[in-house]
Amino acid sequence: MRYFNTSGPNIAEEHYTIQRHELIKKGIKLVERKRYFTIWAPRQTGKSTYFLQLAKELEKQDYKVAHISFEGYTTTSIDVFTEELVYQLNDFWKTNLIATGVSKIFNEISKIKDKKCVLIIDEVEGINPEYFGTFLHSIRRVYHSRYKHCLQSVILVGVKNIVGVVNDNASPFNITDNLNVPYFTENEVFELLGLHENETDQKFDKSVKNKICQITANQPGLVNGFANKLIDDYPDKKVLDYNDYLKVEHWYLNIAIDKNFANILNKAKNERRFVERLLFTEDEIPFKIDRESIKLLHTNGLIKEDKYGYVTFWVPFYKKRLYDAFYPYTNGENKYIRRTIFAKEYFNENGDLKIRKLIDTYKDYVKRRGFKPFMQRDKKGNYKSLKESALIYSFETYITATMSELKGKIYREADTGLGKSDMIINIANNEFLIETKVYHSASKFDEGKDQLAYYCKSLGLDKGIYIIFSPENIKYPETVKEQIEIINEVEITTYLIKYDETKW
Repeated sequence: MRYFNTSGPNIAEEHYTIQRHELIKKGIKLVERKRYFTIWAPRQTGKSTYFLQLAKELEKQDYKVAHISFEGYTTTSIDVFTEELVYQLNDFWKTNLIATGVSKIFNEISKIKDKKCVLIIDEVEGINPEYFGTFLHSIRRVYHSRYKHCLQSVILVGVKNIVGVVNDNASPFNITDNLNVPYFTENEVFELLGLHENETDQKFDKSVKNKICQITANQPGLVNGFANKLIDDYPDKKVLDYNDYLKVEHWYLNIAIDKNFANILNKAKNERRFVERLLFTEDEIPFKIDRESIKLLHTNGLIKEDKYGYVTFWVPFYKKRLYDAFYPYTNGENKYIRRTIFAKEYFNENGDLKIRKLIDTYKDYVKRRGFKPFMQRDKKGNYKSLKESALIYSFETYITATMSELKGKIYREADTGLGKSDMIINIANNEFLIETKVYHSASKFDEGKDQLAYYCKSLGLDKGIYIIFSPENIKYPETVKEQIEIINEVEITTYLIKYDETKW
């Protein structure tokens, strides 16, 4: 029986695999036109699975396709590299090339007239930079005479935008000849999950399929991971339902050691302030790939360009894990807060939570403690995180500690996948959606209320709490105030948390 693959390229006979027909057609067309081109995308996008499918289709048209990976060759000697290159070429193409140096190998290739050959190099950025240029120049020489010899196409595959590495005025790898391998579409995710449903008696509830699409942004590796975890945890269930999904999401967000996220976290730490701007502010940052921080985070699958041309998070799963990874858990504030909570004071005679009381006690806490405990410092004692992150983390810590004393539950962004820092609190059989923002402008303030009302309605809630951190030393329009409003049939209560930007 086939299964969901979570590591390496898919083997259709062993793994649930969908054929990306339109994408394969594009690759075949480039090869038929004798183009030398690149494929680049972050890890776990299905690049290897794709080019293996492409190779199989090309072989049906009498092409000899060699697909070679040079991962981990950054320090390998040129002799070892050429020996491996020749061994693989001879194996795939059934040739008799001799390992006498990179240039001579391609000279030999240019003398072969009776074959149609394609060379796919995976992990091309893994080639030792000492001879990477020589390798590319050798390919360039045979490119110009490709109509006279066997090497019809060369495809370089990597996780970085290698166009920027190999593109110059004479390069065969022209920027227009990069084949993009996108994440799955929603239909492709449903098709993949449907393979399991058709081959077994087990089904995915539609809500589960939708949530997998949402949290993974249809990234092939994560889609397979979530699906595999679900069927591993519940092998005997006929229908995998929403509660099953939530348990798997909890595991992925809080317990799983994910190697791809570990790589993203390392990159995000190097660009912490930039990432925190995305997490905690309303800043609109133009997506410019030549900016090093944007290039780094994009090529590692963390950010992308939104429909307006600004930077946005790509995969909600990574965004949520980063939020937790940057959280200052060790500052001891949770224990301090819990000492000040007297549970009975927070409920009225009907047993309902007094939201006003909760917010007022938080305001008192802010006056006493400020926000410094929530700002990360480097080894020299300098603050390395944004002030906005301290504001948001402060509120979350306070609410989490309070809910613990009041026997309530809190879900940061829960299963909603909503805005910058939203949370649902569940207490005394009542649920409240709370949205927390830092004040930036009157228009953003109003947009936030409308957005919160929309979120509440989508979750079937009739009340929302709007928390705005507002600096004391600026002038506000009359509309920016604490109040209760009915917006889109939802009761929105706004609270302003005043703070002095000059005192931290």
